[in-house]
Amino acid sequence: METNQNTSVKNIPAGVMLNAYPDSIGDKLSDTVAMLKRPEFKDTFSLFYILPTFFNSDLDRGFSIIDYDICEELVSRQDIADLHDLNILLKFDLVLNHLSVASPQFKDMVKNGDDSKYTDFFINWNEFWDGCGEMQDEGYILPEKKYLDLLFMRKPGLPILKVRFPDGSDHPYWNTFYQKVTYTPITLEDLSGISGITPPQANDIIAIVNATIDEGQDIATLDLKENNAHKSAVVEIVEKHRHYLGQMDMNAKSEEVWAFYDETLHKLSDYGCRLLRLDAFAYLHKEVGEKNFFNKPGTWEYLERLRAIADKYELTLLPEIHSEHGSRMHNEIAEEGYLIYDFFLPGLLLHVLDKADKTPLVRWIDEIFEYDLKAVNMLGCHDGIPVLDLGDKNIDGKTSPGLLSREDIDSIIERVLDRGGRLKNLFDADGKKIAYYQVNATYFSALGEDEQKMLLARAIQMFMPGIPQVWYLDIFAGKNDHAAADRGGVADHKEINRTTLSMADIEEGLKKEVVIKQLDLIRMRNTSPAFLGKLFVADNTPPHILEMTWKNGSSSAQLKANLTTSSFEITQT
Repeated sequence: METNQNTSVKNIPAGVMLNAYPDSIGDKLSDTVAMLKRPEFKDTFSLFYILPTFFNSDLDRGFSIIDYDICEELVSRQDIADLHDLNILLKFDLVLNHLSVASPQFKDMVKNGDDSKYTDFFINWNEFWDGCGEMQDEGYILPEKKYLDLLFMRKPGLPILKVRFPDGSDHPYWNTFYQKVTYTPITLEDLSGISGITPPQANDIIAIVNATIDEGQDIATLDLKENNAHKSAVVEIVEKHRHYLGQMDMNAKSEEVWAFYDETLHKLSDYGCRLLRLDAFAYLHKEVGEKNFFNKPGTWEYLERLRAIADKYELTLLPEIHSEHGSRMHNEIAEEGYLIYDFFLPGLLLHVLDKADKTPLVRWIDEIFEYDLKAVNMLGCHDGIPVLDLGDKNIDGKTSPGLLSREDIDSIIERVLDRGGRLKNLFDADGKKIAYYQVNATYFSALGEDEQKMLLARAIQMFMPGIPQVWYLDIFAGKNDHAAADRGGVADHKEINRTTLSMADIEEGLKKEVVIKQLDLIRMRNTSPAFLGKLFVADNTPPHILEMTWKNGSSSAQLKANLTTSSFEITQT
């Protein structure tokens, strides 16, 4: 098979991209910069995807943004200057759909209520569903079933967070992702303003209230027993001590939101950003009677408006979305002129290497060039290993095939779980699981901690079309961190693959063959002009033999791999 073009992207280097948090190496970003200045890392990376703890954030390991100012505890302006001197351009996230409850916008709304200019910055649930459902005793509208059935949930239950305004009224706001409400325990001093309460009564009330808070029960269900006559006054005091944690959906129908996007893109460009990942963009457009995920044409209209802003600041957009291969959503995004994420490669390579059969990989490479897909690919990353993405999709009663069968996908999941991985699912409005979403594991552990397979997986990634993105922990053959996953609980299995490496870990790692050989592969891909040319994949070899050759004039690079033994050789001219 011969391709007819390379997959270079305008204004973006054709080399390799590092992926890490500012504190993935050592204590802060300057430690990663120090690592990149070492001779072992010379000429390895042209891009650096720095995850969003680069900014001020409070949750979800950075994806709950407070504001897009630099987090000075982890990052300095000197770090950015040093990366520039290393000729490394930056990739950042714009969390398009939501913003932290600690953001200035949300805090202003809580403080000023209806008088805040940001009441429209977020989505009032009841205003959105007005006339489309029934008001419940709890103070929110339950949409009619025909609307509710269309909603795509990231957690069990309705995506609502009740926000208390200064006048004591509660307003439900749309909250697709994380939410938590906590209360500070009350004291005798808090109750001093309520007339008619004796000290013994106050002590009884405090005991009941603080036990309710400790147990995480709903304050509205508070039972003060013989002191219930004071309940409303006590609840009012407790509510003054309400604290929020979560990510609030932004209202893209508000011009305040678009002014915020413009200001943010300008700021990111000034930091040195050239590639901008649009996190959770498919949830942004919401319309009654439509799905709350990738509505069309509304989603395209929002993306076009954002692209006009990005063009102004010389940024290339990379929409991030997970969907079954059979949905062909990646093709739709590419047809609109956007980069796509190759979320198929990680699971596909696990299957190919375990089954010693190149067939589905070659089919995917063929599709990349047939549809002119400009992609960023990866093995491991800050998130899980996608499995939902590989499957088929039922469209209008017909099955559109995926890259792998459901049986093969189940086999991948089973193997990764047997090797110590964890599983994350998706839910419907009733809290029922509707799909496997991703498995959480380091890529090295997902491969059975086989160093030769890790090297072959990296070699194949370096020969794939697109921009290779490399998770820092994979370079050092990181293993599953079960203790971190256990601490994170079911909601945060991702910590299994986010182990912080000390500078001593880096020193030790650079003595290992699996590390040095990966860096050699990355350096080859980052510097060889062959990868600016055409890719040829041999189609006359048996399923367990993979041959990939890049040619550009007199320059060439060839990978010959035996998938049964995981052995391979690379030759260059």
